[in-house]
Amino acid sequence: MPAHPSTRPGSRSLYRDLRARIGDGSYAAGTALPSTRALAAERGLSRGTVSLVYEQLASDGFVDTRPGAAPRGAAGAADRIRAQGQAAAASEPQRQLPDNDRLSAFAQRLQAMPLRPPAPDPAGMIDFVYGPLAGSDFPTLHWLKALRQAEGQRSQRLEYASPLGAPELRQALQKHLHQTRDIRCSTEQILVVNGSQHALDLCARLLLNPGDPVVVENPGYRMAHQVFAAYGAQLVCADVDDDGLQTAQLAALTAEASARLAYVTPGHQFPLGGYLPIARRHALLDWARAQRCWLIEDDYDSDYRYTVRPEPSLWSLDSADCVIHVGTFSKTLSPQLRLGYMVLPPALAGLFAQAKLLTDRHSATGPQRALAQLIDDGSYARHVRRMRRKQQARQQALLQALDKHLGTQVRIQGAASGLHLAVWFPALPASCEAQLVQAAAQRGVRVYPISPLYLQQARHAEAGVVMGYALLDLPEIERGVEQLAQALRSLR
Repeated sequence: MPAHPSTRPGSRSLYRDLRARIGDGSYAAGTALPSTRALAAERGLSRGTVSLVYEQLASDGFVDTRPGAAPRGAAGAADRIRAQGQAAAASEPQRQLPDNDRLSAFAQRLQAMPLRPPAPDPAGMIDFVYGPLAGSDFPTLHWLKALRQAEGQRSQRLEYASPLGAPELRQALQKHLHQTRDIRCSTEQILVVNGSQHALDLCARLLLNPGDPVVVENPGYRMAHQVFAAYGAQLVCADVDDDGLQTAQLAALTAEASARLAYVTPGHQFPLGGYLPIARRHALLDWARAQRCWLIEDDYDSDYRYTVRPEPSLWSLDSADCVIHVGTFSKTLSPQLRLGYMVLPPALAGLFAQAKLLTDRHSATGPQRALAQLIDDGSYARHVRRMRRKQQARQQALLQALDKHLGTQVRIQGAASGLHLAVWFPALPASCEAQLVQAAAQRGVRVYPISPLYLQQARHAEAGVVMGYALLDLPEIERGVEQLAQALRSLR
């Protein structure tokens, strides 16, 4: 048996890197690894050293080799590597955190937050998660064609681009937003960002000081609440009903201290699904003008409207230049693209561009130009119409399954639009949410409790869950709800 790479300094890092890339799926089962000649040239190693590493990977069961052919990822190797990593992590002592006196106030607030990356689903789990989309829904052929064309037109001068974003995409967005959201703005007011969370971070960074009051919906989008709290904001909770934010509460909530910022989801309130009516939109804008308060309008999934007509965006109704409109392509194309945008009041556009220049220079230009082409040639609009039909079919399947298996045992909110439902269980107390979630997981179904989305003590008496459906096919939705109904019966 050859010496293990860890005993040979020149091959140690190569072994670790290849093993990690097999573990994360970069070299999936059956995928060819680079030739020894190519890898030796890339790493500055001898071909003999690379061959030794490949032999050790084969000995460990991570690659398959045969004479005259490149090594290929072995079946089941990724699962074994991940399992080994988890076992090693469990056996290691907990990593010590730095002392608070060596951290900034921002870092200390962040350290105290329960931020956790999403856990991978066990095989066979039916996951009613909100956020991910089905990979089969992505317009792969159109995207690859547009991306190849964009990359084929690459300039001879490779330099940093404008922090505002690619001019082609901003021009395409200017037309798209005018047609779909009645937003009239210049291209200099559009800032391309790496998803809506990047936009919220820029808003918090540039518009808030520690202790500033920020009005948020309760319940609401937890990642927005956390980014404002991380910068030291004082969160002021406004209740939500079937029509979204209860604007009648705003004056009393900010009577003692004017709000610096308000974050709202008027097109489809998260998580309850309310659609803010025109009277409340005007009331919200009047309050913001009186407060001299910035409004963040998060337009995260309003492309999916099923039974409601579109109301004018807050931006289109704003006469005081206080609205910041935030949009994303994470719900129509893919969250992995990390493409979003902000439409900024003229007074803020230059400042936000400067801040983006400092944080990440600019977003990747190739995907921006590809997306611009899809918008300009109509491919994106056709894709959105197709996705709206598919998501409505998924939603109808979920509604029918809930009616079939649970009937009057559930109450549903948010079916007029969007990619999720709020499902309430009137006969089950809120204190039993965790038990319901656990009982469903034991039956191979993952649902998400609604209580963590409340900032203050939960004001609902009944248990509730958020059920997304964009990741699932119709038979999975049916089976998942059937198992959820069994889980509910087991609690009784």
